[in-house]
Amino acid sequence: MDFSDRIQRVEPSATLAISNLASELEAEGADVVDLSVGEPDFPTPDNVVDAGQEAMDAGHTGYTSSNGIPELREAIAEKLRDDGLDHEAGNVIVTPGAKQALYEAVQTLVDDGDEVVLLDPAWVSYEAMVKLAGGRLNRVDLSPHDFQLEPGLDDLGEAVSDDTELLVVNSPSNPTGAVYSDAALEGVRDLAVDHDVTVISDEIYQEITYGAEPTSLGTFDGMAERTVTVNGFSKAYSMTGWRLGYFAGPEELVSQAGKLHSHSVSCATNFVQHAGVEALRNTDEAVDEMVEAFAERRSFLLDRLGEEGVEAPEPDGAFYLMMPVADDDQTWCEQALEEAHVATVPGSAFGAPGYARISYANSTERIGEAVDRLVDADLL
Repeated sequence: MDFSDRIQRVEPSATLAISNLASELEAEGADVVDLSVGEPDFPTPDNVVDAGQEAMDAGHTGYTSSNGIPELREAIAEKLRDDGLDHEAGNVIVTPGAKQALYEAVQTLVDDGDEVVLLDPAWVSYEAMVKLAGGRLNRVDLSPHDFQLEPGLDDLGEAVSDDTELLVVNSPSNPTGAVYSDAALEGVRDLAVDHDVTVISDEIYQEITYGAEPTSLGTFDGMAERTVTVNGFSKAYSMTGWRLGYFAGPEELVSQAGKLHSHSVSCATNFVQHAGVEALRNTDEAVDEMVEAFAERRSFLLDRLGEEGVEAPEPDGAFYLMMPVADDDQTWCEQALEEAHVATVPGSAFGAPGYARISYANSTERIGEAVDRLVDADLL
């Protein structure tokens, strides 16, 4: 077969590749502590499961309108207005997962040869999505600034120009857990307005923070008409397998992106959308409990690493930590999996060589065991 150039531009997801290797070891009988997964280890809240079941029982199993059921689009619009974004239901497209929302936004906005700026370390799929759309990448390294954007604004200013078509901002960040300050986002606004750049604001970890309060980028003056806000249900509501996300932006964007949406996925799953309404409106307590548990695990992991002389930037949100390892982070992660049976993700997959991404979406007992194993294998 002759395969398309676009598909040969990209590699398989590094995070899923590690997860697959861990699964293979487990199938052989190994006890693997998996700190690679980008998924909460909590069950979906009971009320959300019940809402999905009730929707199925009520017969909500057929197609919906392509952009989403009216109840969910309105609930999302209400949530966005609470965040300070001036959006109505007509500004929202509901997608099967936030990853699909990002894919559709990139495909709608990026042409062959268009420049897209990423802030490194960056989630692995941004690069693939841009390459599939034919775009070219210009990357800004935030690792010298403990992964924070504010001290890296000069570097970003050198990267963004009139040739830039799109900038992707992810706060709270995967893989670093960084939450960008308002001053940093104001700097993004100034560059976007000055150079007429569209910005995707990926806010999927918005509800998972530890003392930091993330601001939605589209709320800044001059950003409403040039910001695509992406969010979803997987992380905050522990609904990864339900596949439900959304994006919101100006009506013209929704109109154009809706063509791709209708010709690809048709619509998000009907009964899942009904469960999404319940998640948005009645799960604050469950979300708070999950965030409290993540905060305890974050402190535990930082303390254990500190005992071993490992200093890592403290995450402000999400459930990831970037741990400095050997220069050859790929080899280090392979050794960690093969010799210590601890799964992590190489930082180079995110544009940050010399680090490993640790997910603390696991119990403190298993996190502690992982650190012990890495020490015993002389990897810490």
